[in-house]
Amino acid sequence: MDLTARHPRTGELLSTVKFMVQTLAAAGELQRDLQRELTFDGLRAAEAKGNKGGRRPAVTGETTADVRAAYLDGRSIAALAREHSVSRGAVRTAVADLMPEHFAADEDMTAPELPVSLDMPGKVANFLRATELEPTERAALDHGVIVRRGQGYTLRVSTTTAVHRALDGTSAIPAQRKARREYANRVNLHAPATDLGSQSRSAT
Repeated sequence: MDLTARHPRTGELLSTVKFMVQTLAAAGELQRDLQRELTFDGLRAAEAKGNKGGRRPAVTGETTADVRAAYLDGRSIAALAREHSVSRGAVRTAVADLMPEHFAADEDMTAPELPVSLDMPGKVANFLRATELEPTERAALDHGVIVRRGQGYTLRVSTTTAVHRALDGTSAIPAQRKARREYANRVNLHAPATDLGSQSRSAT
């Protein structure tokens, strides 16, 4: 049935179309009422069994100290959750900094390597732009700053020593050997200072 059919003279919707639309609307409303009643029946049945809807409460400030002390005494997370009528996730949140995984993560964390700014000869930069590079290498090159414009310009690249070494390790054509040696010397001169600084930090 075409629900957009109109009278050829008046242009109004046909009576049969109006009747069908009203019937469909009434059927939809009846279905919503039935679903609502079924939902209420389920909630009443759950309430009769002692179940409560919604999210289980979190550990409050008053019981946090007790939960943490009991956890340090060897109580399990499941037992603490049952005792205080909270979820296991709430107990884990309250004792997160006391769990073994927290200390293991702290030991595994290392200070990120700081970026190093080195001037790359323009000939090397021009060659690298036309070479297939890794995403990190391409990003470092794209964010470089031109220090001197025109012939003999240099590109100041700020990235980690590892990326500088990767860029320097890219094979170059003979016409760019001298420029490449200049960049390689800058990378090699800076690398020992970086390694020495990391060793001194780890020793302290």
